[in-house]
Amino acid sequence: MARGHWLDPLARGLLEAAGQLPRRGQSQSSTVQQVDQLADQQAEHQADQQVEQDLLELKLQHNPQLRLSSSDEVRHAAALGWRLDVNRASAADWLRLPQIDPKQVDLLLRLQQGGVQLSGLEDLQRLLDLPEALVRSWEPLLQFRWYGDGSPAALTPVRVDLNRASASSLERQLPQLTAERRQRLLRERQRAPFQDLADLQQRLQLPPGVVEDLIGKVRFGQGPAGPELPRSA
Repeated sequence: MARGHWLDPLARGLLEAAGQLPRRGQSQSSTVQQVDQLADQQAEHQADQQVEQDLLELKLQHNPQLRLSSSDEVRHAAALGWRLDVNRASAADWLRLPQIDPKQVDLLLRLQQGGVQLSGLEDLQRLLDLPEALVRSWEPLLQFRWYGDGSPAALTPVRVDLNRASASSLERQLPQLTAERRQRLLRERQRAPFQDLADLQQRLQLPPGVVEDLIGKVRFGQGPAGPELPRSA
């Protein structure tokens, strides 16, 4: 004969009365209530999100240059079909993004004018030296389209200070710079430190491909470079 629950009815009744066991039928009822509550919360959240998206759509219709104020608004704008073409965006396009600085936009535009393209989110983060979380919050709006021939260069985490690195360090760590370009770089930085990649490109007359290959590999410490030590014979 099969045995029932190990607790006899009297013991179960006492534990139920003391609140140490759920009453029969109570557990299932409680689970159903929890599922219903969760479904209601999800439905309410979706409704709130839809209201926020509809409000943003009205704001954008009234003011197409509206600056988005949060990652939620970025997601809503993306859901409405808005996109930012990273390698063709205007200043007004960039300035829609939350927390972007006009100086950063100026750098992006100067590089764009020099023919430099960004291949992905890491390029953008390293170029602007921004927290990953902030750049990730922009991602729903960003499109990285590559224009023309060629392909993006692979990035490495090495960052050479172009305003302070020695000639031997430049030769060893940046083989993409020819000897002539390294000499021009050393002469130019004695006149004034380089400010950023766009300044470097303009003063050294670098082709876009070379500048693209330097993204994420160089930095620009401010202040004059120290004197070069003579090379040993």
